[in-house]
Amino acid sequence: MSQSYSTSQRVSSYRRAFGGASPIFSRTSFGGKGSSGSSVTSRVYQVSRSSAVPSLSSFHATRVTPLRSYQSAYQGAGELLDFSLADAMNQEFLQTRTNEKVELQELNDRFANYIEKVRFLEQQNALMVAEVNRLRGKEPTRVAEMYEEELRELRRQVDLLTSQRARVEVERDNLLDDLQKLKQRLQEEIQLKEEAENNLAAFRADVDAATLARIDLERRIESLQEEIAFLKKVHEEEIRELQAQLQEQHIQVEMDVSKPDLTAALRDIRTQYESIAAKNIAEAEEWYKSKVSDLTQAANKNNDALRQAKQEMLEYRHQIQSYTCEIDALKGT
Repeated sequence: MSQSYSTSQRVSSYRRAFGGASPIFSRTSFGGKGSSGSSVTSRVYQVSRSSAVPSLSSFHATRVTPLRSYQSAYQGAGELLDFSLADAMNQEFLQTRTNEKVELQELNDRFANYIEKVRFLEQQNALMVAEVNRLRGKEPTRVAEMYEEELRELRRQVDLLTSQRARVEVERDNLLDDLQKLKQRLQEEIQLKEEAENNLAAFRADVDAATLARIDLERRIESLQEEIAFLKKVHEEEIRELQAQLQEQHIQVEMDVSKPDLTAALRDIRTQYESIAAKNIAEAEEWYKSKVSDLTQAANKNNDALRQAKQEMLEYRHQIQSYTCEIDALKGT
């Protein structure tokens, strides 16, 4: 924007001085600070006297040439120029050039400051880019290391869980086999329990029958004892009656040698009767004792069988309870 402004000022000043289009001056045409002043002051004007209008053929200055259109317009002029007007115009031009130099100097200073700022910012940007690249080059390595470490940890956990799963599956299969065996044993124990209960029921029936038989035998023994006692009593009564009759007959009947001895006969009868009674009593007691012994043995046998059956039933119940607890524990797991 400053360059366009200085160019417009140069155009306007040239038009005011010489009219027409102004030449375009580059930055190199003015040189440094000292060369520009010397180039302007060293201009020499050549005037042709043969023409009424002076021709400004050229301005002999360092790196400054007049326009060809301006030369063609005033080539035929032979008159002298008005040097006062030219000096005034030259002073105005020099003032304009001085102002332009100052402006250009300021613009150059501003441009130099801008360049310095740009270079400083470029340096800072380069440092920041280098830092960013360094961080970018460093961070992926760290992330990759963290990722690899996390991946190794996850793989280790996966392997551990896989081994644990395989071990648990093996344990599960073993437990299922044990459970199947326990179920089979439970069925067998249930069958044995049912058989034991059936045997126990049969034993109970036998015990009940033996108990009834024992009670019946006890009643029969009591009746036989009462019958024996009654027979003894009757026998004693009969003996007393026979003795009384024998005494009465012994007094009234005379002794006859040819008649049999009634006392001996009665004694024989009495002896036979007593032997028969003793035999009957012994047989009755022996039968009673044998029956009581048989019933006692049967009762003891039945009691032993009952006791054994109860013991087996208790053992079966304990086994069933333990198997039930094991099955519940296996179902819970």
